[in-house]
Amino acid sequence: MPIVFTDPPGPEDLVNRDPLALFVAMILDQQVPIEWAFRGPARLATRLEALGHRFDARELSELEPDVLVTVAVEKPAVHRYPAAMARRIHGLCRYVTEHYGGDAGLLWREATDAGVVLDRLLALPGFGPEKAQITLAVLVKRFGHDLAGWQQACGPFADDVPRSVADIGSSSDLARLRSFRKEQKALGRPKTD
Repeated sequence: MPIVFTDPPGPEDLVNRDPLALFVAMILDQQVPIEWAFRGPARLATRLEALGHRFDARELSELEPDVLVTVAVEKPAVHRYPAAMARRIHGLCRYVTEHYGGDAGLLWREATDAGVVLDRLLALPGFGPEKAQITLAVLVKRFGHDLAGWQQACGPFADDVPRSVADIGSSSDLARLRSFRKEQKALGRPKTD
């Protein structure tokens, strides 16, 4: 079951088809609404295409970072802090190119152990422990990758509580996630409780 915010799926659909887009969306998923973050890769891809570039890790890693910054800050911007996020995305693309030949899906495609995938996610620029756990939960819950030990590796993001984008398969799931987060905030608790 893919990540879905709208019926029918909209710009988030690129994230469901392109592993690089998933990583870019995860980088953007901070200090902005989830839909904004997951709309970002499609917005970047469209703007890059207009300049004759592909949304591709190798190609983006070879661009001057300022080109990506210019594309990211164009209105409407891809993030609240578009220049900083564009530089992070550029760093991510360089890493994926250097370590995975430009194919972001290689990070998990042939893996069978969640711990291995989690370690690989933690090595990505811009990914801390929580972001890596959420991304791993997305791979299992939304994209159906069977990884041994995923519940332990995902920690609190493995359960059925709507904590993250890994729990969004419809617009009603998004509403439940927002409600849960609002309740947690009112109680002074993090989303991981």
